[in-house]
Amino acid sequence: MSSKERTNAALMQRRKNALPRGVGQSHEVFIDRAKNAEFWDVEGQRYIDFAGGIAVLNTGHLHDGVTAAVKAQLEQYTHTCFQVVAYEPYVELAEELNAIAPGTEPKKTLFLTTGAEAVENAVKIARAYTGRPGLIAFAGGYHGRTNMTLALTGKVAPYKIGFGPFPGDVYHARFPNALHGVSVEDALQSVEAIFKNDIEASRVAAFIVEPVQGEGGFNVAPPEFIVGLKKLAEQHGILLIADEVQTGAGRTGTFYACEQWPVAPDLITTAKSLAGGFPLSGVIGRADVMDAPAPGGLGGTYAGSPLSCAAALAVLKAFREENLLERSKAVGARLTESLRKLAETTPAICDVRGLGAMVAFELGKNGNPNEPDAELTKRITAEAAKRHLVLLSCGTYGNVIRILVPLTASDALLDEGLDIIAQSVQAALQS
Repeated sequence: MSSKERTNAALMQRRKNALPRGVGQSHEVFIDRAKNAEFWDVEGQRYIDFAGGIAVLNTGHLHDGVTAAVKAQLEQYTHTCFQVVAYEPYVELAEELNAIAPGTEPKKTLFLTTGAEAVENAVKIARAYTGRPGLIAFAGGYHGRTNMTLALTGKVAPYKIGFGPFPGDVYHARFPNALHGVSVEDALQSVEAIFKNDIEASRVAAFIVEPVQGEGGFNVAPPEFIVGLKKLAEQHGILLIADEVQTGAGRTGTFYACEQWPVAPDLITTAKSLAGGFPLSGVIGRADVMDAPAPGGLGGTYAGSPLSCAAALAVLKAFREENLLERSKAVGARLTESLRKLAETTPAICDVRGLGAMVAFELGKNGNPNEPDAELTKRITAEAAKRHLVLLSCGTYGNVIRILVPLTASDALLDEGLDIIAQSVQAALQS
């Protein structure tokens, strides 16, 4: 393809001709190169990246340490299938993640490739340990695009439309959300209602909950809700799974968001930023629980790729040497302060929320959270794109704008992006 033909529009037409329409596209831009929290498209235009590949680039595009580790691993070997021939980076990474995981019991870790795969295997492990089939997830939760993870996901459009039937013995309770009138007590009572109306507690293997709902709108699980859920779990012999696919790898100010819970989960799923842009996911949990499946019951051909394990070890090193957990808190504080100032003069913003650097703002007509303004949300992200800022929306009603900027972004770049958000909000309100 000549340089004249290598434009965003020309490549997008090729994409539309070659790919199914089910693969969505939030920004009709083709990347050419990237570094840290910026990238340049095939036409040479610069963009600020406030999406981070949907929380995959906490250490930024092409982090020097991650790149060097992967290059070094490429010189040794790229694949053996861990179940056939073992390699040290897998074991070393498991040891490091086991040491970080909250709770006093010994831990073990399984590596896989995608977040959905991690959730699928957490379900398998929970069922093997408890001998029970049932699962309780929460409204607004997102757990993946496979058949089982779609069953767990508490958001129909666009993920579940036309793909049923889904596996049985999966139930959804309410998720606490004070802004929308759902108290912690309401949410816990809805769990107990499931025990009365749908499945007896003695047949439930696990609760699965995101510490901060990702696709659901960056709703933070209140600590008292987690305490109440853990109490129900212990009362009925049910496991508690923290789905940290989006919240993990330092996004919320601790490596796992559940480190901030008053109680420890039994299993943690992780993925996205774990390997700095390389495909890797994991299930970390109590050793006795993790050992429940028989040999051969867990694994995968590409699970725990040597390249991805090397990348993840470099990510952990970066967090230590660059003090990225403190940086996550500082980034979150800067984002939150700026967005709250914007909200003071923008009635359409009815809430600014988040945990650490996982920050979002919700939009409602005339500032009413019960009248979600998805159209305004679309206009804001479109205006931001015109100004070369990549933003993503989320929320059950598509009226929340989320920020997942790399933690390694400079303060100057954060401020530049925040200024564009303010400009985009005003432009969208006037359009």
